[in-house]
Amino acid sequence: MREVLAQAAFQLFLERGFERTTVDDIVARAGVGRRSFFRYFPSKEDVVFPDHERCLAEMTEFLAAVDDGDPVGAVCDAARIVLRMYAADPEFSVQRYRLTREVPGLRTYELSVVRRYEQTLAGHLRGRFGADGDGELRAEVIAASVVAAHNNGLRLWLRSGGAGDPEAAVDHALDLVRDVWERPAEPSPALEKQRERRLEKSVPAGGITAGSGDNEVIVMVAAKGTPMWRVVQQIEAAVGES
Repeated sequence: MREVLAQAAFQLFLERGFERTTVDDIVARAGVGRRSFFRYFPSKEDVVFPDHERCLAEMTEFLAAVDDGDPVGAVCDAARIVLRMYAADPEFSVQRYRLTREVPGLRTYELSVVRRYEQTLAGHLRGRFGADGDGELRAEVIAASVVAAHNNGLRLWLRSGGAGDPEAAVDHALDLVRDVWERPAEPSPALEKQRERRLEKSVPAGGITAGSGDNEVIVMVAAKGTPMWRVVQQIEAAVGES
């Protein structure tokens, strides 16, 4: 019934335009009642995207089952679920793309759907990188990168009228994301400066001394990750004081 209603709606959208087509027109074309329409679609806009709820559920289930070893690869693979949904019906996907370009309200609705995909990917990554600080930031930025890369490749295919292999452009774009984000995270110079300032406040300026005279021993105490120049500076200061 969802497919019947969606097909009837798109026939009318192509004939009359989206704005001039009503829910009553759609149910009349499909041969069902209004109650049947609203059982499947909350609004006329939802009938333009009849498969996204199922796709979101499939993405969520996929991410819940993947191995933790490659989180960036996992969200890239999850994005391909959306691609396969579009590629399963090229004619419908191209018609929908053209319609959303013509109707601003549908474009806004589409962006809200894309945001839900992005939030699903980011939620999975937060579970791997942490839900605060740089972990949360990394999760949000990677998820946005994956969605942007996927959509770039997908729209190239849709603008071509659905010609060729849609996976080629998307795979290329997602490979670029993996090349960047699968590298070990390196702190930015600004973050490194902040870390050094925190260490200056938390690490003693000198060392801890024990013994006396020529047998005096200096034990250096430094937080893990302290820059070597700072360690040397503190040792020199401790030796000078002794």
